[in-house]
Amino acid sequence: MSATIADTIYNALSERIITGHLAAGEKLRQEHIAREFDASHVPVREALLRLEAHGLARSEPRRGTRVSALDPSEIREVIEMRVSLEILALSHGFARLTDADIEAAEAARVACDAAEDMASWERLNRAFHKVILAPCEMPRLLAAIDDLHIASARHLFANWRHQWTRRVDSDHAAIVQALHRRDAAAACDILRRHLRRVR
Repeated sequence: MSATIADTIYNALSERIITGHLAAGEKLRQEHIAREFDASHVPVREALLRLEAHGLARSEPRRGTRVSALDPSEIREVIEMRVSLEILALSHGFARLTDADIEAAEAARVACDAAEDMASWERLNRAFHKVILAPCEMPRLLAAIDDLHIASARHLFANWRHQWTRRVDSDHAAIVQALHRRDAAAACDILRRHLRRVR
């Protein structure tokens, strides 16, 4: 039960931090969070520890837990790490790729293109990337990529929120077409170009 509550709290707070609704340096008060979610302090502490583990918060002696600062200089490193790790995951996934995986990728692509606001788009864009990488079945690699997705998302909201417009992502469509053809080289090339565009 407490794990489910901790998940709910973590998901809500991480979304607020990623979208900028909780600003860098803002204090995450356990008692306020517990009251908001009608929870004990145990799942709140668990959620805060997970925020720290994902780089979204930091704990300071005698000052409590605060939203971590966003470092603009890290985006280049984040993108280069995403390029290396996502291509590694995608290339390893081709050996296990099923028709169901391709159908899931197409459904995730369509959902992402249909997003009507940036928060929905960002969440669905992340979901698309997770779906195309999941067949690699390398949990440690996928967990590292998840952390990079979170860092990327914070930078996107900080720098691109006012420029976002709904659009069809032609790179996503081209990746799905390459999956259909079982063309690993093409899919990896498109993904590399797609990720470097963010920078």
